[in-house]
Amino acid sequence: MRKQPHTAEDFAAGIAKGDRVLLSQAITLAESTRSAHQIIANNILQLCATQKAARTEVVDQIIRKSTEKSAKISIRIGITGVPGVGKSTFIESFGLRLIAEGYRVAVLAIDPSSRLTRGSILGDKTRMDVLATHPDAYVRPSAAGTSLGGVARRTREAVLLCEAAGYDIVIIETVGVGQSETTVRDLTDFFLLLLLPNAGDELQGVKRGIVEMADAVVINKADGAAVNAAKQARLQYHNALHLFPPKSNNWTVPCAVCSATEGTGIDEIWTIIQRYYEHTTANSYFNSNRQTQAKQWLHQAIGETVLERFYANDAVSAQLLAVEKAVVAGELSVNMAVEKLLNA
Repeated sequence: MRKQPHTAEDFAAGIAKGDRVLLSQAITLAESTRSAHQIIANNILQLCATQKAARTEVVDQIIRKSTEKSAKISIRIGITGVPGVGKSTFIESFGLRLIAEGYRVAVLAIDPSSRLTRGSILGDKTRMDVLATHPDAYVRPSAAGTSLGGVARRTREAVLLCEAAGYDIVIIETVGVGQSETTVRDLTDFFLLLLLPNAGDELQGVKRGIVEMADAVVINKADGAAVNAAKQARLQYHNALHLFPPKSNNWTVPCAVCSATEGTGIDEIWTIIQRYYEHTTANSYFNSNRQTQAKQWLHQAIGETVLERFYANDAVSAQLLAVEKAVVAGELSVNMAVEKLLNA
C-alpha cells in the first residue's frame, strides 16, 4: 500500500504533477470534518493557489508573446436535470468528446444521501466506466450529505484541487433538479440544464428558477421514436425563454437536442459552450463572475466556520442541553436562548 504523505507540500507537489491518488486523498481530507484533516487540507489548498497564481503569470507572458490566436478553454460546467434524464451518460459522451480535442476532464459527481442513514450509493463511476478509466479523465463521486443546492459541502475545494492537478474542464453533476438546486450555479461558469422529451408539461415539471439560471437548455434522449417529441420540447423552451428577463451578461440562452447514447448533438453543445466563453470573456463577465463567486464563498465559509466553532465551544456545550430543555418546556424563548448561548 502506498504510504500517504504527511505534509501539505508533498500533496501540493504530487497534485501539480497530476497524481490522481494524491488528488483523491486531498479531496478526502477537504471533505473530512476532523479538525486535523481540515488544517492540512487548508494548507494544501493554499499551496495549490500559490502555484496556480505563479503558473497563470507565466502563461499570460507566453500568450502575450505568442501570435497564436486560439487557446484552450479552462471552464467549470455545472450539469443538472431531473432523475433519469441521463446526466451520467451525457457526461461520459461529452467528456470523451472533450478529451478527443486534447482536454483533460475532471467530473465531480454528487450523489444524494439518505436522510435516515446518511449513506450514498456513489455509483457514478460505474455509470461512466469508459470515462472513469481514461488517463485524461478523473471521476470523483461524493455524497451530498446534509448540504443543499445539489452539491456536496466541499465541492468548491474539490474543483480547485482538480484545477491544480491540471484538468482544463471541471464538470459538476448535481443530485438532480429540486427546489434548492441552485448552489451549483455559484460554483460554475456555465450551467447546463438537461431535460427529457415526452415528460408531460415540461414548463410545469421543472422549477422556473432552474430554467432562469440555465445558460443552455438541452433535450436529451432525442433518439428513436422520441426524436420528434424532443424537437417539439426544444421549440416550446425556445419560445418560453424569450419571456424571461434578459441575463446580466447579455447572453441569449440557446436550446438544443442530443442523444448521449448515440453521440448526436454533442458537437453542437460544445460549440454553444465555446460561444458562451467567447461572449463572456469579451464583455468581461467571465472574470467578474468568478470574483463575485469567490466573495460569496468567502462569506459562506465564514458562516460555516463560525457555526462549527460555536458548537465546539466548551462553554456552549456545557449549557446547550439545559437551554434546549428550557426552550422545549416553554420556559425560555428561542431568541433569549440564543442570546444566553452567545453570551456563554
